[in-house]
Amino acid sequence: MDYETLQSAAAPYHLTIVGAFHPDPEDGAPEGTETLVLFAPAEPTFWPHFKKSPEYSDGAADPMNRWSTRALSAIAEETRATPLFPFGGPPYLPFISWALKSGSIHASPVTLLVHNDQGLMISFRGALALRERISLSPPRLTPCLLCPAPCETACPVNALSEHGYDTAACHAYLDTPAGTDCLTRGCKARRACPISQDFSRNPEQSAYHMRSFHP
Repeated sequence: MDYETLQSAAAPYHLTIVGAFHPDPEDGAPEGTETLVLFAPAEPTFWPHFKKSPEYSDGAADPMNRWSTRALSAIAEETRATPLFPFGGPPYLPFISWALKSGSIHASPVTLLVHNDQGLMISFRGALALRERISLSPPRLTPCLLCPAPCETACPVNALSEHGYDTAACHAYLDTPAGTDCLTRGCKARRACPISQDFSRNPEQSAYHMRSFHP
C-alpha cells in the first residue's frame, strides 16, 4: 500500500486525500493503526458525481453521510483499511485533532480549519485507518502566515473570531433577508479566504451544506 494507490482508489468516487499522519496511541485511532488518511471532496467534479448517486435522489435522510459511508467503505475494502467517519455520534471521532496533526490542515485566524489547497472550504467525508506505515510528504506551513486574513472581517455579524464561533449570532443572521447570500452561496468568511476563491467548489454544494446547518 502507498499514497498513490490510495489516491487512485478514491478517484472513482471523486474524493481526494487532504491529509495523513502516523498516529500515536493518544490520538484515538483504532488499535493497530500505522497511518491515518483523511479524505475530502475532489472539486470541481464531486458535486455532479454526488447528484447522480441513489442517496441524493431517494428522499431518505442524510444523503451525504449515507453516500460517504458507502464510498469510504468501498475504498476501505479495496485497500484493506478501516473506514472512519466524522458523523454517527455521539461520541464523535476526533477529526479536528486528526486534521491538525496531518501537516496540511491548520487553525485559521477565525479558528475554522484551513487546508493548504482547499482553504476554508475543507470538509471531511471520512478517513481510512491503515495497518501499513506508508511514506508521507513533509508537513506544510499554514497558508495564513502571509495572508491579510480577509476571513476576520467578512462575517456581517462577527460570528467568527479568534475566540471561536458564535453559532447563535450566525443562525439569527441567516434568519434575516440579508442572510440569503450566505444560505445560497456559502459562508462569507469561508468565501473570503483567497485559497477558497481559487478552489472550484460549486455554490450549490455550499448551499446544500448551509441548509443542513440551518434548516
